[in-house]
Amino acid sequence: MKEWVKKTQRPEVLGGLGGFAGLFDASALKRYERPLLASATDGVGTKVDLARRLGVYDTIGHDLVAMVMDDIVVCGAEPLFMTDYICVGKVHPERVAAIVKGIAEGCVLAGCALVGGETAEHPGLLGPDDFDVAGAGTGVVEADRLLGPDRIRTGDAVIAMAASGLHSNGYSLVRHVLFDRANLSLDQHVEEFGRSLGEELLEPTKIYSLDCLALTRTTDVHAFSHITGGGLAANLARVIPDGLHAIVDRETWTPAPVFDLVGRTGEVERLELEKTLNMGVGMIAIVPEESADAALATLADRGVDAWIAGEITERGEHATGAALIGDYAS
Repeated sequence: MKEWVKKTQRPEVLGGLGGFAGLFDASALKRYERPLLASATDGVGTKVDLARRLGVYDTIGHDLVAMVMDDIVVCGAEPLFMTDYICVGKVHPERVAAIVKGIAEGCVLAGCALVGGETAEHPGLLGPDDFDVAGAGTGVVEADRLLGPDRIRTGDAVIAMAASGLHSNGYSLVRHVLFDRANLSLDQHVEEFGRSLGEELLEPTKIYSLDCLALTRTTDVHAFSHITGGGLAANLARVIPDGLHAIVDRETWTPAPVFDLVGRTGEVERLELEKTLNMGVGMIAIVPEESADAALATLADRGVDAWIAGEITERGEHATGAALIGDYAS
């Protein structure tokens, strides 16, 4: 574990593992005029059950970092450090080390340090092979660089960044549809995926933190929205100010086959899928129309699949803050 955690260290981190608290040198924040600390906490949800069933423990750490740090970067904050909490029925050292390895790898991708954590054994409450993970993170942003609804204007472009898959939301629905109802097997090969169903479902959540920060340095960004539980429309609506509306055109992208599999197999209506799953969009950036091309170029240089998916308009007759129109491209 120490070897992997060491790879996440930033110059501001003091000491190593083993203490009662992780230490971060806050004097590094003196370069800010008015530093605002941003914090978030989250878990991975029932996706951990699939990791347990498959005996794959490292990818779930990427999911945890993404769920925490991609929430933090939404306000424009740079991720600084993270702590984790791993709860198990019985400590299997190799499994715990694999989970921490994945968390450390995710922290490297997010640009933050892993400064500590806790492993708790709960015999009698959890089965010997059961586990859960949670984490908390902290970031910092200059006050006058804070992103959010007050920056958004009519005519702004809504830029979508592709998801790597289901990410870490909606797995209660996915597990019910694919396993309880359809009796599919995790190890069965799925032609549309080019791999097994289990491998597709465990695809780690994409970590957008450094990509979003790169956008803030190269273009004028007004807001971000991390597409998690609640789907695209509900999460986008969270950053839309009163009087304005976000219109997103489904015809600008084609969701990955896994979304079709869940909908088709479970006979789940499209609107219900969109309320639960990300449908292929993991992060949204809202930028001035004249900055859209530069934003797309920055993301392309970083290997991020992105496109203009819609625009900001006057609220008009809409009342939800965000709406999806049209049909998905085929």
